[in-house]
Amino acid sequence: MEARLVEFARLLRASGVRASPAEVTEAARAAVLVGVGERGAFRAALRATLVKRALDVPIFDQLFDLYFSALGRALEAVDRSLLEEVERSRLLEGDDLEAAREALSGALPRLSPLARAALSGDRGTLARLFQEAALRLDFSGLVMAAQVSFYARRLLSGAGGGTLPHDRADVDQALRTAGLTPRGLELVTARVGEAVEAVEEAARRWVELEARARGIGRRRTGTPLASTPISRAERERVELAVRRLAQRLKARLQRRERSRRRGALHVRRTLRKNMGLGGFPAAPVFRQKQRDRPDVVVLCDVSDSVRNVSRLMLLFLYTLQEIFHRVRSFVFVSEVGEVTAVFREERDAARAADLATAGKVVSLAGNSNYGRALRQFHELHLGAVGRRTTVIVIGDGRTNYFPHQAWALRAIRKKARRLLWICPEERWAWGSGDSEMPAYARESDRVATVTTLADLEAVADQLVPREARG
Repeated sequence: MEARLVEFARLLRASGVRASPAEVTEAARAAVLVGVGERGAFRAALRATLVKRALDVPIFDQLFDLYFSALGRALEAVDRSLLEEVERSRLLEGDDLEAAREALSGALPRLSPLARAALSGDRGTLARLFQEAALRLDFSGLVMAAQVSFYARRLLSGAGGGTLPHDRADVDQALRTAGLTPRGLELVTARVGEAVEAVEEAARRWVELEARARGIGRRRTGTPLASTPISRAERERVELAVRRLAQRLKARLQRRERSRRRGALHVRRTLRKNMGLGGFPAAPVFRQKQRDRPDVVVLCDVSDSVRNVSRLMLLFLYTLQEIFHRVRSFVFVSEVGEVTAVFREERDAARAADLATAGKVVSLAGNSNYGRALRQFHELHLGAVGRRTTVIVIGDGRTNYFPHQAWALRAIRKKARRLLWICPEERWAWGSGDSEMPAYARESDRVATVTTLADLEAVADQLVPREARG
């Protein structure tokens, strides 16, 4: 709570309201006495301790609403109880409806306060739980949009979100034993999942509003890649641009290959072919150049913070895989899983990228753990890397404060032809918070910051086989 109040006092001072460190200390004591459950009392306590002039009251009220009241907008999706939703939508009738009502009524008392509020549509309780968690959470390390997912998980955990999987399983079990028809059970459990996801989305929206209030956003120009959640239409436009870039690169490579296809003159075959002309080399024969297409191994972070960029990068690499000799693809969050078969068997590029990032191979529930993933790849899959292999790591290098294990990356690089790291974060953010990109950059042959299509095109040039370059 103290960290939040210090930050709030900083905003007050930036707006011309004088708030000394001693007054912030008094505000923290007053907040502890009145608590944060009663919004009016909490506001009055801060105003009494931090505001000394009547003309500063409107500024205080405005900043208080901006800094402490964004949760109301974040909880817009939670507007009715699960049972009310089921009854209103008329998904169930007769015995199924009665069985669902009894199962939910019996399960609710056993659930955690957060899950109970989510399924009951109790926005007041949800607001209190999230507000208390936000006051305990230090947002000073939130410096860029890519960190929203990390802070959203911390906020959800602080509000009691750690028990949500258990609570959801408890409700599902109660519904299964209530005697619902298979169709009714499927419909209600789907609604339970939507209610839990609405609370998770509320945590994300809270942090997004926090980031917006801090003025955090993209600093670069150009066609942006999806480093943060975007609409479906925006995603389709970016995907189309990525595909066009890949096709343009392939066409350029094919033209270069045709123009440089011939090798040195093959003297013996030329003389043999032109024996009928007295050995005059009217029809020369050239040696065929051997295409030295590189092997590629992709190791891609698919956690929440970079999943959109990862999907687009996998889409791009899928489209380009014809120019590579062999491609092996791995994804990770805290565990590593191989998705090579998905890319090999799926004909549609977009669907292949979706399947690779959908959590079918590795769990998406936890925080990304780069050190563990790199160590696991080193132990289980180092044989995939050889002297012709280009290793591509895609991720932001944010370890969630786990050990970075950069030694494993160094060992992978020693076996490979080269190691390219593609990072969706700007260099100014490296080393901030839980970022270990400086350590990983030292063990990479090249680190490319990719936030726009222009950046992606520069990376594409790095992947062009050497004999195909102009």
